[in-house]
Amino acid sequence: MSFQSFNEAWFDHLHDLLQQLRLAPKATAPDRDRALLDLVHKVRTHYSQYYRAMSYTARHDVLSLFAAPWSSSLERSLHWVAGWRPAIAFHLIYTHSSILFETHIVDILRGAHNGDLGDLSPAQLQRVSELQCQTVREENEITAELSECFNSVSGLVGAVFDPEENVERLRNVVERAENLRFRTICSVVEILNPQQAVEFLVAVMELQFWIRGMGLCHDRLRENLRGFRGL
Repeated sequence: MSFQSFNEAWFDHLHDLLQQLRLAPKATAPDRDRALLDLVHKVRTHYSQYYRAMSYTARHDVLSLFAAPWSSSLERSLHWVAGWRPAIAFHLIYTHSSILFETHIVDILRGAHNGDLGDLSPAQLQRVSELQCQTVREENEITAELSECFNSVSGLVGAVFDPEENVERLRNVVERAENLRFRTICSVVEILNPQQAVEFLVAVMELQFWIRGMGLCHDRLRENLRGFRGL
């Protein structure tokens, strides 16, 4: 199966998982946490399949990952090392936590807790902050390594240059980026309780689908305009 075919099938299944997460029980019920953890595990497994496929493609055709013909132009414009930037996960947590906190502020002042993303404990916020700092440091290291790969190509015109060596460096950079993306998702989920983990994953997936939908719509509109001008 080509990566493009895999990517389409993967997004189809991701949509199914998103629907399951949206229908997940929110009220306290027997075995609710177990049901939520099972859903979270299914999503983590699905993302791990994507990152394994990316790593496999990186070893066999790394340049195609940067061209990413299976992505919309909007998605490609937002790519960091052939995929999404891990630090985005923390922006999602803080944004959704703030929105829910303001929504439940009266209940919180009364001492009530509902266990959603608006109810993050000080200990959880501290762990999220520490993970964010660690993730950003690794992002910067990977970005610097990628820049060195590109600079070595542009700076060696007329010099002895081993393209295979540079391609191998690109493979390693992509695999490091994929590893960081997956570790970030898993590490964030481990900090959260089951309900919070479900809400976080829904936010991640909805953002992916929004960007993808907007990008595909824009690309179709651009193609239609080109066809209209060619008449």
